[in-house]
Amino acid sequence: MNAAIELLKAIRTGRLQEVRAVLDAGAPVEILDGRGDPGLPLGVACFMGYADIVRELVHRGAKVNAADNALPTSPLSMAIRGNRTEVVKALIELGADVPEGMKTGLSEQEMLIARWRGQHYGARTSGTAGADEETPEVEEIEMIRCYGTDTSVLNADMIRAAREMDKK
Repeated sequence: MNAAIELLKAIRTGRLQEVRAVLDAGAPVEILDGRGDPGLPLGVACFMGYADIVRELVHRGAKVNAADNALPTSPLSMAIRGNRTEVVKALIELGADVPEGMKTGLSEQEMLIARWRGQHYGARTSGTAGADEETPEVEEIEMIRCYGTDTSVLNADMIRAAREMDKK
């Protein structure tokens, strides 16, 4: 069977391991849709809500941004049409540009956090940190139990950091 069809079939079933196997076998990550625009696999994964597959496709070279992300076939628009807020967050973390006034289904706080996570945890787009910038040092905290832990201070710190990032 055709590698492109196998990839689309694996994406539609939501099986990440099958998607990886088909891509490893040489399937193209960018397939043209019915109108001749690239990005069909990523669009399908976005619409269906498979954030892990979206991340895998982008890692393998799929483009997060279309020429105009307001177009109905852009990955961002496909995730919004499918009401897939987790995928919208993932796309923003991966560097998707959100057109002014586009309703994403995310709160302002969620948008700030997604942008912040993208800048600090790996999104590399034209507007993000380059390879010459040093990676921030992150302290890992191992918690045995967290029942009753007040996370509002941590959330406030993340929001403050995201707002400071937007000001820069």
